[in-house]
Amino acid sequence: MVKTRSQVPAKRKKAAPAKSAGGSGFSWNMQIGGGGEPVMKRADVLLFTGELADLLDAGMTLGQALACLANQGEEESAQRRIAKDLAERIANGENFSDAVARHPKTFPPLYGNMLRAGEASGAMTEVLGRLVEHYERNDAMTSKIKGALAYPCIVLGFGVAAVVLMLTWIIPKFQKMFDAMGTKLPGPTLFLVGLSEFLISYGWLVLVGLVAGAVLFLKWRKTPQGRLTTDGWLLRIPLVKGIVATGAYSSLAFTLKTLLTNGVNVLNALRILESTCGNAVIGEALATARRRVTDGTSISGPLAASGAFPRMMTDMLAVGEQAGNLTSSLEHIGKRYQKDMDRNISSLTNALGPILIGMIAVPVGFVIYAIVSAVFGVSNGLG
Repeated sequence: MVKTRSQVPAKRKKAAPAKSAGGSGFSWNMQIGGGGEPVMKRADVLLFTGELADLLDAGMTLGQALACLANQGEEESAQRRIAKDLAERIANGENFSDAVARHPKTFPPLYGNMLRAGEASGAMTEVLGRLVEHYERNDAMTSKIKGALAYPCIVLGFGVAAVVLMLTWIIPKFQKMFDAMGTKLPGPTLFLVGLSEFLISYGWLVLVGLVAGAVLFLKWRKTPQGRLTTDGWLLRIPLVKGIVATGAYSSLAFTLKTLLTNGVNVLNALRILESTCGNAVIGEALATARRRVTDGTSISGPLAASGAFPRMMTDMLAVGEQAGNLTSSLEHIGKRYQKDMDRNISSLTNALGPILIGMIAVPVGFVIYAIVSAVFGVSNGLG
């Protein structure tokens, strides 16, 4: 257990500076888990970790630093309650890693295992700094992926809304005009009028069905088989699969490097990666690889045998193992696939423009064609 700054002499880049409860610029948000358990959001855990590292680096003992953090934030906030509980457990002689394990909804397994390694090595401040860097890097990759996938969803949403608006508001106005003239409408216009009448009469039923289908799909998605199936889809969808796969490989490499650097053994590191990789298919492959690791050190062979990882990745791991510098290879792997992910995101955004224009232009163009053909038909009839 780390007590003073003298036990953690290594310097590190400062994380977010500690801030007072009054004008901090952020607030400690609280969620309540089952049984009233306080749960901090991920962003709050990141700030908590950075401030704890700064306080330890300033010379405070672990108990003093936690007590200081327990006095920040709003009354009864998750940060205050968790920091107070951790401080009490430290005062009672409990290890910090065991104390954070009492809050599994706030601190994931990776967090506790790295703290355990920091306690053994006496480099708690460095470990906390690496945790901050790890979560900041993962959050940045997640934001890039979400940003790339959010754009097409928004554009498609506006396109669908525009088509629905034309069918339920514009088409009925033209229909009244056509009915008053008593002319025979062409096929495309009749189809459009029928679709408009259906949406006006049964649109609410369609909406209820879509919502119910979405709810059922999300429930199924949370099941082990549902998650395995949908994560497999993400690894096969054109344009999307490159982003998801390279993001997962990069995150996996950086996480494994962080764990091994802090003294976590290979088998335990693979077990942690199973639950933190973010993709059930890759997690299952890691579980299979972990069961095949017999000597506790070599992982490139079992990962290659799983068939879920690219050849270049496993070859680079093998080279790192042979050279006795696995963490350096993992660093190179992480950076390489991070660059690949950035390129895939650029490719997706460049390709989405024409694709989305086509997906929106086809239904909108059909509506315009149906209306214009009816107008010409009416004009010819009048002539």
